[in-house]
Amino acid sequence: MKKKEDQINPELEDNNHDLDSEIEGSVDDVEQENLEPIEELTVEEQIEALQADLGKMTTKAEEYLDGWQRARAEFANYKKRVLKESTDIRQVARGDVIKLYLDIADDLGRALLDKPESGEGETWAEGIEIIFQKLRSRLEAEGIKAMNPLGEEFDPNIHEALMKEESELYDSGHIIEVMQEGYWIGDKVLRPALVRVAA
Repeated sequence: MKKKEDQINPELEDNNHDLDSEIEGSVDDVEQENLEPIEELTVEEQIEALQADLGKMTTKAEEYLDGWQRARAEFANYKKRVLKESTDIRQVARGDVIKLYLDIADDLGRALLDKPESGEGETWAEGIEIIFQKLRSRLEAEGIKAMNPLGEEFDPNIHEALMKEESELYDSGHIIEVMQEGYWIGDKVLRPALVRVAA
C-alpha cells in the first residue's frame, strides 16, 4: 500500500509549482522596486532635513495650541454669558412675582401713616406695623431695597415724574416728594419711584 504522500495528484503538483513561481516573480518585482538606487544624504543634509521637519512640526504644534487656547477662552466666555443670562432671567421672573407684593407693602405703609396712637386702634395698628416690618424684612432678604430719592436729582432712568412745581426748599430738577416708593432688585430697577420734581 502506497503512502498518502506518494498518492498526490500530479496536476496539483504542477499547479503548486506554477503558484510558487508566480509568488517568487511578484516578490522579485517588489524587491526590484524597493531596491532602486537612492542618493545617500550627507550628515549635514540629514540634519537640515530634520531641522526643516522639526520647524514644520513646531509650527503645526503652535497652530494647534493657539486653536485650543482660543476654543478654551471662547468656551469660558460662553459659560459666563449663559450663567449671566440665566441669572438675569431668574431675577426678572422673581421680580415679576415680587412686584405683586409691593402694592400690598404700599397699602400697609399708607395705612400706618395715620395710625392711632392711643385707644382701641393702637394695638391693631401695632400688629399691622409688625406685619409691615416683616414684609419689608422679607423683601430685603430677597435683595429688594426701597429707594429713598427725596432731595436727590431727578433721574429718568430710575424715577418717574408725576408733576413739576416751584419749591423754595429744593433746587430745580431735584425731587421734592416721593409719591410712591421705588425699589431695586440687586443693582437693577424693579419699580421706578413716582415723584414730584422742583421746577
